[in-house]
Amino acid sequence: MDQQSIIEKITTARTALGIELGSTRIKAVLVTDDFQTVASGDYVWENELDHHIWTYPLNKVWEGIQTSYAKLAAEVQDRYAVKLTKIGSIGISAMMHGYMAFNKDNELMVPFRTWRNNITGEAAEKLTNLFDFNIPERWSIAHLYQAILNHEDHVKDLDFITTLDGYVTWQLTGEKTTGIGDASGMFPIDEATHDYNQAMLQKFRELPEVAVFNWKIEDLLPKVLLAGQSAGQLTKEGAKLLDPSGQLEAGSLLAPSEGDAGTGMVATNAVRKRTGNISVGTSAFSMVVLDQEMNQVHRDIDMVTTPDGAPVAMVHTNNCSSDINAWASLFDQFARTLGVVLKPNELYEKLFDASLRGEQDGGGLVNFAYLSGENITRVQEGRPMLVRKPDSHFTLANLFKVQLYSAFAPLKIGMDILLREEHIKTDVLIAQGGLFKTPVVAQQALADALDTPITVMDNAGEGGPWGMAVLALYASDHRGKGLADYLDQEVFVETESATLYPEPESVRGYEKFIDNYKQAMPAELAAGQAMELN
Repeated sequence: MDQQSIIEKITTARTALGIELGSTRIKAVLVTDDFQTVASGDYVWENELDHHIWTYPLNKVWEGIQTSYAKLAAEVQDRYAVKLTKIGSIGISAMMHGYMAFNKDNELMVPFRTWRNNITGEAAEKLTNLFDFNIPERWSIAHLYQAILNHEDHVKDLDFITTLDGYVTWQLTGEKTTGIGDASGMFPIDEATHDYNQAMLQKFRELPEVAVFNWKIEDLLPKVLLAGQSAGQLTKEGAKLLDPSGQLEAGSLLAPSEGDAGTGMVATNAVRKRTGNISVGTSAFSMVVLDQEMNQVHRDIDMVTTPDGAPVAMVHTNNCSSDINAWASLFDQFARTLGVVLKPNELYEKLFDASLRGEQDGGGLVNFAYLSGENITRVQEGRPMLVRKPDSHFTLANLFKVQLYSAFAPLKIGMDILLREEHIKTDVLIAQGGLFKTPVVAQQALADALDTPITVMDNAGEGGPWGMAVLALYASDHRGKGLADYLDQEVFVETESATLYPEPESVRGYEKFIDNYKQAMPAELAAGQAMELN
């Protein structure tokens, strides 16, 4: 698209803004109505451990959003010589689930409790048994029920609970809503009604420890919306929150907010039944859109939905790339000590390429990339740890092969349930995330880990915020199509992709690594128990 066409689309608000509040970065992208990204901005942040609770302060939420938007608006000014004053539609996405609790005065009563916390085990177990439906620890209802079981004082004053993307959308519109995919990580969804499961709501209300409160659970939860519906309009106050400079006008349509799982499905065109996607970053998760019911309840398989309400089996792991980044930083420091300065992409390419020379099983090395606890392997307190026997082959090549192997290990353990026990079939499994910016290496490691073909699209590095912008465009004009057809026929018509297939020798090597990994698990558990955090 030529420069003048882009300028015309920007000035006539034929655009969508997608903002995603990820675990390590907040990113904003401006996309034209032909799905082309024309400007972006970002903000780097990190979660904080506050009294053993992983959280992000609200002031950082808005500082990050405003910084990202300001960078985006400045890029529009610099590249196209126009001011960004109006936007057609806006979509907000964020790291999924967690717990934000507000009173009737709209005050946050306890710090935002993120997906990363492993503090709701008792509640999650009891609710799973009550509902005969898996309730993961990170879900909002598990956090709420755990707060009740812990006799936390704030519970009696509850007026509204939501997720991070639901909170931001509320502040921009004044409307307490969220998209169905995000809602399905707050409380179980009824596929037939596309709303919270009424029977389960009733069971929760009737719990003696819940019945003592004046509120009802259904009144605390945000309204559920499907992709393509309206979540309200940007208010004057909301416009000022996004753009304190005052240049942005009110009135933009807001799409139903979604978690990063929902935007990952959209960004990889994986919302149709028998499709699936894998998103890797600070955490990792796989999503398989089901065309059959599961045979039984699995504690390691979450049942959520696509943004248009189809059932999805999800494997979620709390840890993925953080330890790789830590090791890469260490080697970067060493390189700089020698006077060698590498760009980040060059550094990762060198280290990933070294892994290709490693032994198929990683030379007997075992790495636990657990910056936090990990539900799938029942690790309460994570401690990043490299373990090796005296006869292990401790080389750079093996070290970084094992870094990639360990990043995918909890995901592999969960996916084995879907693929081997439930015999779930997929027509395509598409991967996205920053690890795939370095071509081939991580993609091949994932294919070998799961023993299944993995496809990476040409937008693999930055899918989430763009996926949210696509949902915003869909909300403004769905062109009479369901979401799956819209993505197939409008968005991904000319997208390039590459598929890698598992290599039998590498698959056998990975299985040997996983055997070593499971054998060494008691060491990881012991480290979490023995090495207390300050």
